[in-house]
Amino acid sequence: MTRAGPPGVAAERTDLAWQRTGLGILAVAGLIGHRAVDSDRPALLVAAGVTALFGLGVLGGLAPARARFVQRRRLEDGDVAARRSVAAVTAAVIAICLAAAVAVTVPVD
Repeated sequence: MTRAGPPGVAAERTDLAWQRTGLGILAVAGLIGHRAVDSDRPALLVAAGVTALFGLGVLGGLAPARARFVQRRRLEDGDVAARRSVAAVTAAVIAICLAAAVAVTVPVD
């Protein structure tokens, strides 16, 4: 069994994981954009833009809101599960996977 760390460490790791998810989505947007420019496919730029908006939404909106929620709930000794925000991030990651799959499968001349 592993020992629990100091109070708040798990919440901090979770906050960092949400930030990494947002940064990962932005990285995928950059890769899709690179593919669009490299293969001269302007339609892929739309996919890259939408992907970047998802990443910014996670990084700039959901991740900080989740961090504030967890901090507030920890002070109240309440449950820190946030099913709606987890569902939103899951939906964003699935959408990004689909966008990346489309970008990869588009034939290059």
